[in-house]
Amino acid sequence: MLLPPIAVSGMVVVAMDSRNWWDVAVLSLGVAAALLAFVRWAVHGGISRVALPCLVITAAVWVFGALAADSGSAIFGIIVVGPLAVSRLQRHRGAAAVALTVFVAVIGAARPLVTPESFPDILIGYVIVPAGLTAVVTGLMFPNKRFYDLVEELEESRDREAELAVIRERMRFASDLHDIQGHTLHVVKLKTALAQKLVHSDTERAEEELREIHALVADTITQTKELAYAQRRLNLAAELENAKNLFEAAGIRVRVDREAEVDARAGELFGQVLRETTTNILRHAQAEQVRITLSATGITIVNDGAQETPLPQLRGLATLKERVADGGGELTVEQEHGRFLTAARLPRPRPITPPRTRKDHR
Repeated sequence: MLLPPIAVSGMVVVAMDSRNWWDVAVLSLGVAAALLAFVRWAVHGGISRVALPCLVITAAVWVFGALAADSGSAIFGIIVVGPLAVSRLQRHRGAAAVALTVFVAVIGAARPLVTPESFPDILIGYVIVPAGLTAVVTGLMFPNKRFYDLVEELEESRDREAELAVIRERMRFASDLHDIQGHTLHVVKLKTALAQKLVHSDTERAEEELREIHALVADTITQTKELAYAQRRLNLAAELENAKNLFEAAGIRVRVDREAEVDARAGELFGQVLRETTTNILRHAQAEQVRITLSATGITIVNDGAQETPLPQLRGLATLKERVADGGGELTVEQEHGRFLTAARLPRPRPITPPRTRKDHR
């Protein structure tokens, strides 16, 4: 929000105080350094890598403007870079702020050595105003730094909560996998031991045990594949509660609107869509609020905080899109202005009409 006004102000400074192309080049260099430092501070959260070069450049531009270019507005660059650099120091920030203000005042006070202008004009235009602006802006950055540090801490905490929610989801998946395979492996172990004992004394019983082991393993493989591809039967009510708990654990406000009850077939499919969308929001978005709307024929999940990038390729939703299409429905994914929408629609189930009975006219 502040970048455009700063850029426009810098261009105005260059346009008003430049008397030749040399002035344009030097003053523009100071504005460019100021914009670079501000962008690094605003976007990347710190200007440590560019602080010293930008500060040196803007200080040199101030020296040039005060002593050679007759430009009191050359202070523009150092007023932007100096407070940003000083506020990011871990120690001696107060001393650095004083040193910055003194430097600006000393350079301005040296102007009488190169110009016959009246001392009151120089004192106001090159000492009091520039040094005062530097001191005020630098002083304002100290409480602002604490505020931005607090915001950064909150964002980091939110990221940790989101990652924790994803870990919980993975643990739930691992628990489901354990439920499927743990019991099976235990039973297979017992039946294998029994078959070994019966192989010489009761061959038919041993063969029966081996057939049961084979069927049990085949069924477990099928269930594992269904779990891996989100095809295992899900309970929609449980998925709604789980999604709500995950979002709340990640610090995301969630609203659930249930407009109608859903039949079992649609509920299973909507549960899969909700589970996959929940994971995508926690992993790929910086959401603050999520709204889930459930009707008899559809489910809609809308979240904010989507990245301003082309629509990502989400493999899980692509697979579900095919399954929804197989059921005669449609899965819609839209992203616009930081808003991400996932909606699944199924055709309305046809009412079951009882068969007509013939009347006996005898």
